[in-house]
Amino acid sequence: MPSGKRDLPSIEDNHDGTVSLKYGPKEEGLHELFVKYNGENVQGSPFKFHVDSITSGHITAYGPGLTHGVSGEPSDFTIYTKGAGAGGLSLAVEGPSKAEISCHDNKDGTISVTYLPTAPGEYRISVKFGDKHIKGSPYNSKVTGEGRKRNQISVGSCSEVSLPGKVLDKDFRLLNASIQAPSGLEEPCFLKRLPNGNLGISFTPREIGQHVVSVKKMGQHIVNSPFKITVGEREVGDAKKVKVTGNGLKEGKTQVENLFTVDTRSAGYGGLSLSIEGPSKAEIQCKDNEDGTLNISYRPTEPGYYIVNLKFADHHVDGSPFTVKVTGEGSNCQREKIERKREAVPLTEVGSNCKLTFKMPGVLPYDLSATVTSPGSITEDAEINEIEDGLYAVHFVPKELGVHTVSVRYNEVHIPGSPFQFTVGPLNDGGAHRVHAGGSGLERGEQGQPCEFNVWTREAGPGSLAISVEGPSKAEIDFKDRKDGSCYVSYVVNEPGEYRIGIKFNDQHIPDSPYKLFMSPAMGDAHKLEIAQFPTSGVQADYPAQFMVRKNGAVGQLDAKVVSPSGTEDDCFIQSIDQDMYSVRFMPRDNGVHNIHVKFNGVHIPGSPYRLKVGKGDADPAAVHATGSGLGDVKTGHKTDFIVDTCNAGAGTLAVTIDGPSKVSMDCTEVEEGYKVRYTPLVPGEYYISLKYNSYHIVGSPFKVVCTGEDLAERGPQETSSVVVETVHKVSKSHKGGSGVVLPHFKSNASLVTSKGMGLKKAYIGKQNLFSISAGDAGNNILFVGIYGPKGPCEEIFIKHMKQNNYQVSYIVRERGEYILLVKWGDDHIPGSPFKIEA
Repeated sequence: MPSGKRDLPSIEDNHDGTVSLKYGPKEEGLHELFVKYNGENVQGSPFKFHVDSITSGHITAYGPGLTHGVSGEPSDFTIYTKGAGAGGLSLAVEGPSKAEISCHDNKDGTISVTYLPTAPGEYRISVKFGDKHIKGSPYNSKVTGEGRKRNQISVGSCSEVSLPGKVLDKDFRLLNASIQAPSGLEEPCFLKRLPNGNLGISFTPREIGQHVVSVKKMGQHIVNSPFKITVGEREVGDAKKVKVTGNGLKEGKTQVENLFTVDTRSAGYGGLSLSIEGPSKAEIQCKDNEDGTLNISYRPTEPGYYIVNLKFADHHVDGSPFTVKVTGEGSNCQREKIERKREAVPLTEVGSNCKLTFKMPGVLPYDLSATVTSPGSITEDAEINEIEDGLYAVHFVPKELGVHTVSVRYNEVHIPGSPFQFTVGPLNDGGAHRVHAGGSGLERGEQGQPCEFNVWTREAGPGSLAISVEGPSKAEIDFKDRKDGSCYVSYVVNEPGEYRIGIKFNDQHIPDSPYKLFMSPAMGDAHKLEIAQFPTSGVQADYPAQFMVRKNGAVGQLDAKVVSPSGTEDDCFIQSIDQDMYSVRFMPRDNGVHNIHVKFNGVHIPGSPYRLKVGKGDADPAAVHATGSGLGDVKTGHKTDFIVDTCNAGAGTLAVTIDGPSKVSMDCTEVEEGYKVRYTPLVPGEYYISLKYNSYHIVGSPFKVVCTGEDLAERGPQETSSVVVETVHKVSKSHKGGSGVVLPHFKSNASLVTSKGMGLKKAYIGKQNLFSISAGDAGNNILFVGIYGPKGPCEEIFIKHMKQNNYQVSYIVRERGEYILLVKWGDDHIPGSPFKIEA
């Protein structure tokens, strides 16, 4: 309360996922309402509001929009006008940008006001009644920039306690310890050797009172264990006692180190965590003075408002989060954008020639392979040919309507953009989430050299495609339309540094856009280097692998790192073997596709990063399917689910992300055929569910889900919820006989199979007897041939597939007499079978 006293509002559970707070104020003035959940402030808490006596006839205003906001998002507040008599109300918002204001009279004596700031900075909000400012007006609201970048650093601080008695060094490695707090909470703690030779433990005290420390060797307590340790009030970490000094938390400058000091000497033990978010990712430096004080500095590169969170022992220190105004020159960012209209591609029909094109310079055509999986789960090889230099086309003829999956692999690894969705017949849904993009120009580049990538808009329908490149220098963008729903973009920039490439379709970012990449300086000598003995197969997790790099006379520094499928980076060990050779050795830790970055003087050498499949890695994103009501239309407040079928896809990493107007509570459980994802949306609107397997989108991802119903939660900015599961190898159990293998659902007609050849009528002993079978028009199935003679089966049958379901069959018989020849296409006899043959 304004007097400094505390008061408690009553909390009522509405039993529908919401609670109501009711409070009758007893004082006039500024109140602060703290709302905590499990001891942590909820977002926006403490909320500030002003209380006037009703009889005063004063008009008051309250709400978050009077104190803070985010640019590009609406800020709102409420004006209370009950009992104010007659008079005119006027509103004004002044600040760095024009802010649109809208008001709504709620007919209950309150007016809701919303304004939309479009640039960060301080806004002055004036509320006047009868030409006089109301109490508290003009209000100052701090609006932070959007597209905030975040940086974080953590510094541990632990209590160290000596244990009585000497413990020998050689045993020290075999010991482990845990500590139990008075409340029963038990956590592991670290053992360390103290300077006096005694054994000490280090832990973070969270409670006052007697703690019990167990030190065990090979599962058995050591002498005198468990030990009792008393933790006093002074030792428990208390964020309120942390002192923060320095100008760096009030104001800052770009391109310089802004300093402040944190003093934790009287705050007990606890870890310090610091995060800074704002218009640029500010680099944080931290110097531990070893006496309980830390010197911290941060270096922002863009001006604007930054939010600094400073926590000690998991609680904010006083004043945190701090809002810091940073002034100065930003790093100059140039932006270039092109926009092109995309026409709808004509419908493809069953039996028509379909083609999917992509450009991939510098690859060997015979290392490319493609397959097409039909909606009925039949996978066939597809033909790839080179149309012109570096431009390839996948050709196939669909046999049914629906969504086909086209996988294109280079050296057994999916190319960027693969697996592709290819709809035969009318499109189900269009829009930005159906646009795919891929190519080296979205991953890396070099100044002054063309960077290239493909964009496939076929599945998105008609619309406008906009491509922007922003970074330290202007880009020249070149666009080639291939008129088949795909296009090719190439751009050149003249300065190295960080660039962002945005791809928008109908003004919406496509999945994974904007792409961030680093343009390396001109290649210099890096183009001379070559890779030798690179392992393309047989690499296993947790086993070292190596390759050679030939320098060919280049002068400079080689460095290499390996990036695992989960994104963790690890250095490679590089050794110079002789004047012109390096050996690069690395140890992959996971199964899946790894990227190996090899740089020379900071520049990627030709072909880097190299993709490498580790382990049996049979995880194939093209074999993963998702189905269920949770991918259709859903309702707020209703639990809904969908199944991700990972049978036949191998073990891999499944990442599920749901983006939408509210966070969703989501869980993922293992079921027989894969994984079941359950979620509950709370706010109506459009949600995008993206499913990645080993960091590739599965076909159909991201799925667009439309949610209807009431608002059951606060509508936020775009919120993201995600869960990652390491999947296990699954096989479907639907097949009787328990072999766990599922036969594809074949669609075929055996009556359309034709056969010809002498071997169907007569057979000669000891000679190859031949006939041919043509099942090109009979759909897809398996050919079975069997021959039974006077004394049992015949000696040998040889079936050779001659492409497109044409077969050549030869057999040898050793006995005279009458034979029966069966030819089946799937479960059905072909016309003429069984055949009667005289030998």
